[in-house]
Amino acid sequence: MTTREVEHEIMVGAPAAEVYRLLAEVINWPRIFPPTIHVDQLDADADGTRERIRIWATANGEAKNWTSIRTLDPDALRITFRQEITAPPVAAMGGTWIIEPLGEAESRVRLLHDYRAVDDDAHDLLWIERAVDKNSTAELAALKENVELAHAAEEVTFSFTDSVHIAGAAKDVFDFINEADLWSERLPHVATVRLTEETPGLQTLEMDTRAKDGSTHTTKSYRVTFPHHKIAYKQVTLPALMTLHTGVWTFEELAGGGTEASSQHTVTLNTANIAKILGPDATVADARAYVHTALSTNSRATLDHAKNYAEQKS
Repeated sequence: MTTREVEHEIMVGAPAAEVYRLLAEVINWPRIFPPTIHVDQLDADADGTRERIRIWATANGEAKNWTSIRTLDPDALRITFRQEITAPPVAAMGGTWIIEPLGEAESRVRLLHDYRAVDDDAHDLLWIERAVDKNSTAELAALKENVELAHAAEEVTFSFTDSVHIAGAAKDVFDFINEADLWSERLPHVATVRLTEETPGLQTLEMDTRAKDGSTHTTKSYRVTFPHHKIAYKQVTLPALMTLHTGVWTFEELAGGGTEASSQHTVTLNTANIAKILGPDATVADARAYVHTALSTNSRATLDHAKNYAEQKS
């Protein structure tokens, strides 16, 4: 079997320890790496040096998922990873993040990969080579940008949650959110919808949503479903005021009966477009309020319709 090895690197204007921390905390990956849709920690050693994670990400425009083992070494500023369960055409995949201090405020980040293709297929090896190169280049560029802007971006990155209590089963609420292909019939603010799910639990959702002024805008998201308690998503076609939008729908059955359904959003504002969209005098606070209101209005409308659906089922 042919094992290919490749290395990518980038210089980052941030302390090595900060770069390491950002890489070590995988919960942040959907925010900082364009290909990453969602990451779950499956288990970890008590000392935190070894963990199993499941990653959902795009590769060459296709959504894939895999499970990896990571070994973390904060003293050496190294993180090794090995895919435990791969997705065809990958037969084996692993590598190492190496962060090298170049001074108090600069680092070199090296990303090493080694991989094999199923049946040593030459076409598949080329596909993997292109995917690794594309994703590694994107990941390193995003890492550089997000580490360097981490403090400056605090004001323009924010999260919020809308919740509703439902006198119904979590499964029924989950079904309503999961069956997004029916949203154009069920939700007044959704004009058209296109949902594909070639891999069970991994969805591509495109829809045209109506705004209050009657205009429509198109969005595309990748969604990862966890029946019947969670649906995580990452929006990849974004409105002009956002550079990032991730979210999680959660459905928790309560001991006293009923279900707590929530919609959580994390957003980074596109400050370059604030004046163009909201006017020359608009501030970051105005943009936060505008985006929060728009997303919250749609979330609450969806939750209210899910509530009615589930309560009629009970």
